[in-house]
Order: sequence, then C-alpha cells, then structure tokens
Amino acid sequence: MPLAVLVGVDLGTPHFDKELEELGLLADTAGMRVVARITCKRQAPDAALFVGSGKADEIKLLAQMHGATEILFDQSLSPAQQRNLERHCELPVNDRTMLILTIFAQRARSHEGKLQVELARLQYLSTRLVRRWSHLERQSGGIGMRGGPGEKQIELDRRMLGESIKRTKERLSKVVKQRSTQRRQRSRRDAFTISLVGYTNAGKSTLFNALVKARAYTADQLFATLDTTTRQLYLGDQEGGGRSVSLSDTVGFIRDLPHGLVDAFRATLQEAADADLLLHVVDASNPNFPEQMTEVALVLREIGADTVPQLLVFNKLDALDKARWPLQLQDTFEVDGQPVPRIFLSAQSGEGLPALRQKLAELAAAKTSNENALMQLPEWNEAGA
Repeated sequence: MPLAVLVGVDLGTPHFDKELEELGLLADTAGMRVVARITCKRQAPDAALFVGSGKADEIKLLAQMHGATEILFDQSLSPAQQRNLERHCELPVNDRTMLILTIFAQRARSHEGKLQVELARLQYLSTRLVRRWSHLERQSGGIGMRGGPGEKQIELDRRMLGESIKRTKERLSKVVKQRSTQRRQRSRRDAFTISLVGYTNAGKSTLFNALVKARAYTADQLFATLDTTTRQLYLGDQEGGGRSVSLSDTVGFIRDLPHGLVDAFRATLQEAADADLLLHVVDASNPNFPEQMTEVALVLREIGADTVPQLLVFNKLDALDKARWPLQLQDTFEVDGQPVPRIFLSAQSGEGLPALRQKLAELAAAKTSNENALMQLPEWNEAGA
C-alpha cells in the first residue's frame, strides 16, 4: 500500500481545508495510507516549487521520516512545479486532479465510464509530457543514419497521445449518440424524468436503491459509484395514479472537480441537464454542507443544468443527534435569495421516504394532466442549487 504525505497550501481561499480531511478521504479511496500531513500559508504559489524551497525541504524531511512513497498536494500543480518538486523531494509528487483521475479510473465499470475517464486522463497527461528517461533523445532518420535527426522522443509521445485522444473521442461520441437516442425515446413517451445530483458521499446511490429497489453499489467513501444508472420508479395508485417516472443516479461532484472530467463526463451529466426535476441530495450531517451545495451549483451551471427545478433532499437524518433534528421535515431553504422546497429524510432508515414519494407523485400527476406543476409552486421558479 502506498504511503502518502498530504500537503495543503492556504492561498487565502475561503474553502481551505485546514485538516486536509477531504484529501485524506480521497487518498484512502485510492488505496493509499496517509502517514503525515503538513500545511502552510502563502500569498501566491511559488513559480518553481509552489511552496518555496524552505517548505519543500521540510516536506522532503517529513516524507523521509515516515517512509512515505508519494507526496500529494491538495491544489493543482503546473507541469513544471510537479517536475521540480519530484526532483527536489526525490519522490513521486501528484496533485488533487491526478488523485481524482486515479479514483475514477479505478471505479469506472461501464464502457462509457471507462471511455470518459480515459479521455480525461489522456488530456491531463498531454500537458505533462515530462521525459523521465535519458535514452532515445532523438530517433535517427534515413537509411544508414543519413537524412538528419528524426523526432525527439517527447514529440513522438505527444503525437501518440494526440492520436489516442482522437480515437477515444470518436468512440465516446458514438456512446453519446446512443444515450441521446435513449433520452429522445423517453421524451416521446412523455416520461417524467428525475436526476439525482449532489456532492460525493451525500447518499445519492443509497436513496436511489431505496426508491427503486435497485442494487447500485454504495459505500461510505468518495465516488463509490461513477456510472449513471436509470430505472423506472413506480408511484402507486394512491400516490401517482399508477404513474411510472424515470429516475437516474449520476456521478457525485466535489470541490475543484477537474475541468477535464466535467468535459469528459458531459454525456453522463447531460441526464441532469435534460431532466424535468433534480433531486439535490445534501448530507445534512456534514457541517460544511453549504459549501458543498455551492460546489454542486457551480458544476450544474457549467453543464447548463442550473435552470432545472430542484427539490432539496437533506439526507442522513439518522446521523443527526435528536437535539439537532428539524422541527419540520418539510420546509423551504433559501438558496441565492430564492426559497427552494426541502425534505429531510434518511435513505438508510427510510424516515421521510413516503413524503418524498408523495411529492414526486404530485409533480408526475400534474404533468400527466397537462398542468404546469412548477407554475403551481412559485418558490421553485428560478431556484438555483
């Protein structure tokens, strides 16, 4: 098991994780064991080493003391900074982006998910073609080595990566077309579509399983599941007039989600942009849930899903002390100055699930009768994440 030293640099951002808790969870999810943590404060990153030479020496000494095999930074490093740090510390150095890519590569199961992760990984590597070898400085060109020098190895690698990216994009585009066809078929059937969105480890897959009796993989870890799963949610005669709606579980979001991953997973995330309703699942037991909601809002805005009506689902009610339970399990929560409907529940214990099903049934029944359910609920209009 790789042993990692975590490094965090406070650049004055409001979401700085002083305890590096989330980076530690990411490292654990990737199969690493954290042996030490270190933080520092800077007004701006050092151009060469990100942390400066003195702090780099401290990090190197700390890694040697604990027998670490890798150093992880909570911020994104430039290719030059990563190369300089590896030379200085004499250990592999990776940043938050690479760590997330590693986890996604480990967790992707479907053909589409694997293609999306591979595309993001190739795009990330294309900016970091650092030669770690001394051989093949240039390939010789021409018969009998006449005709001048050939391509540099780094040029050859760059061309091979470019070809791989092109092939992967072509294969992924076919999958995108298939998923688009499936969405059009659901649209023709006048299906009411719902997508689960939220911060990673908020309990989306657990809620998905509880609603549709599915067996999607769940675990108390970040990015337990990546692949989008769609099932029919049947609302009983008393709830939705026998109406069946389409429910999709999507990949979880996280702070500083790499743009390459957002772009690569755009086909999957399009399920959220095309939905009639977003169930924004929030971990009510996490004291940082407002910041997590903000990060989800940023990604939704980036994929064009910020105008889709939302219902806030504050999950993990069972993880709250009884003294912290809300007076009402249904109310509204103000987001960007707009009241958004909210339901408290526990997907694990089932507390509050009947109320959620009833709310979904009301919206499905309203659409069936050609009524605009959102116009009946003014507080839903223009609701952000």
